[in-house]
Amino acid sequence: MLLNQSFDCYVGQHPGIDDPDELRTLLHSRFDAETGWQNPFGYANLSVDDLLTAQRKQSGNKREKTLRKLQQAIVRDQPFSVVAFPDEIRATRTDRFDGWEGYETIHSLFGYLSVRETGTRGGRGGVKPLRMTIQDSAPTVNLNPLAVEFRSDETILDLLYDSLGRRIDGRVRPWLARSWDWQTSTRAPTATVHLRDGLWWHDGAALTAEDVAFTYEFLGDTSLGSLESPVPAPRFRDAVSLVKSATALDDRTVRIRFENASRAVATKAFSTPVLPKHIWKSKHEQAEIAGFRADSTTTKALVWSNMEPVGSGPWQFSDAKMKKSLTLDRFDHHFLRRIETDTEMLDSNGDSTPAPDYIHRYAGGPAFESLRFRVVPSGAAATELVLNDEADGTATGVTAKEVRDIGRAENVQLHVDKSPSLYHVGFNARKAPFSNVRFRRAVAQLLDKKYLVDSVFNQYAEPATSPLAQHDSLAPKLRWDGTDPELPYPGKDGNLNVKNAKKAFKDAGYRYTNDGELLQR
Repeated sequence: MLLNQSFDCYVGQHPGIDDPDELRTLLHSRFDAETGWQNPFGYANLSVDDLLTAQRKQSGNKREKTLRKLQQAIVRDQPFSVVAFPDEIRATRTDRFDGWEGYETIHSLFGYLSVRETGTRGGRGGVKPLRMTIQDSAPTVNLNPLAVEFRSDETILDLLYDSLGRRIDGRVRPWLARSWDWQTSTRAPTATVHLRDGLWWHDGAALTAEDVAFTYEFLGDTSLGSLESPVPAPRFRDAVSLVKSATALDDRTVRIRFENASRAVATKAFSTPVLPKHIWKSKHEQAEIAGFRADSTTTKALVWSNMEPVGSGPWQFSDAKMKKSLTLDRFDHHFLRRIETDTEMLDSNGDSTPAPDYIHRYAGGPAFESLRFRVVPSGAAATELVLNDEADGTATGVTAKEVRDIGRAENVQLHVDKSPSLYHVGFNARKAPFSNVRFRRAVAQLLDKKYLVDSVFNQYAEPATSPLAQHDSLAPKLRWDGTDPELPYPGKDGNLNVKNAKKAFKDAGYRYTNDGELLQR
C-alpha cells in the first residue's frame, strides 16, 4: 500500500508522530506522488497546505494556535480516521538483567542502554548476551535504513545508526554532535554543528563532517543528480526537506542551512541517521524493484538489502539467520565507551571534557556484549520463551491475552507503556467514493472507538480523534471525553443505529428505497 497506493481503504498502524511537523509530509498535497508515509491518502486541501507550511516557520504560542486549526481541519476532512493509541505490553525476566524501567520504552535505543546485568552498576562488563524475542522477521532479511517496505520496526536501525542528535526528554539533544550553534537570519536559521572527537564507523573508518554533509545531500536525492528528477529517501523526507544545504567546514564542523523553517522545527533534521559516504555513494544508480509502480524511478540505495550494515551506533552487526534470528555485538569504539566517570569524557587525545547530564545516564555504553533477537510467530510464543527462561524479554509487544500468565510468573515482570503509534483507517482520496469528504466522514462515523478499545484491545489502548492525541499540541476541543468529539458513533456498545447512520450517507449524496435498500446507477 505504501509503495503502490492501490487501495480504497485500509486498517493500519502508523509508527507515530514525535513532532507535529511530521504531519506536513503525511498530508501536504506536494507529497501525493511519493511513496511511504508521504501522503499515501492522496489528500489535497490548499487551506491545510497553508497551515502545514505556516507552522514549520512558527514557534511558541503562534505555532500552537496554527496546529489547533490544522487538527480541526484534519478531523473535519478525514483523510484518515484515528482509532486508538495501543499500549505496548511486554515481559522481562528480572533474574539476569535489571534496569528495564530506566527508559519509557524497553525496545528502544535508550531502553537497551539502560539495562544492566543483575547486581552490577557499571557499563564496562557484560559477558552475558541479552536475549530478546521479536515478531517482525524483516530485520533478518533487510537492514537498509532507507527501505520503505521493511521498516515496521525502526528500533534495530537506531541501535546500528547514530544521528547528530537524539530526542531525549522531549527535545532533540546533541549526540554525535558535541554541540550546535545557531545563526538566525530573517529568512531561515543556520546551524554550525561541532562533532565529537574520535567518532568511528563499524568498519574502522573515521566518521567526519564530510559524511554528515553527504548524508543530507544523499537523503535529499539518492541519485546524487544522476537522474532526470531527484529521488529522495521516503522515510526521511519530512526531516531532510527542511535542509537547504550542508557543508563540511573541516573534519569536525558542518554548516547546515535550513529552508523556511523555525529553529524549533529545524532541529528535527538532526535526528536523521548519518550514513558513511564510502559505503553509500556507490548506491546512487537507478534500480528496478518488482511490484514497484512502473511510472516511478528508484535507486539502488532504496532497494539494497544492506545485510552487513556499517553504522556508528552503540551496536554493530554480527550475524543474521533469515527469518530466524539477528545478533548485534557491542561496538567498543563508540563514544559512550569512553566515558570514564559521571563527570568526564575522554577525547581522542586522552583529555577529559565535561559530559552533559543526559550522557551520564549511559556511561560506558551497552552493559552486555551482544544483543540477540529471536523471531517468533506470536505474542504467546514470545511469552512462553520468557517464562521458560529461553529469552530475557519481548521486544515486540504481546497481546492482552498474555498479561495474566506474565503477572503470575516468578522472576518475570509485566511492563505496560504508552505507544506513540496509532491505529487508524486510511482512505484513498484520489478516487471515488473516498474522494467525497462526506462519504469519508460517513464511513469514519461507523467506528465505535470505545467499543473497539474494550473488545479488540481489552482496554489496553486509548481511543482518540486527533493524530496528536499523545502530544502536548493536542487541540483541547479534540480531547477524548468518553465519545468522539467530531464524529460520535450512531449507536452504543458496538450496536449500530442504522437509521441514524444512513443520514450521513444521504448527506454524501446516496439514496435509499422505502425498504432501506441502496439505490445504484
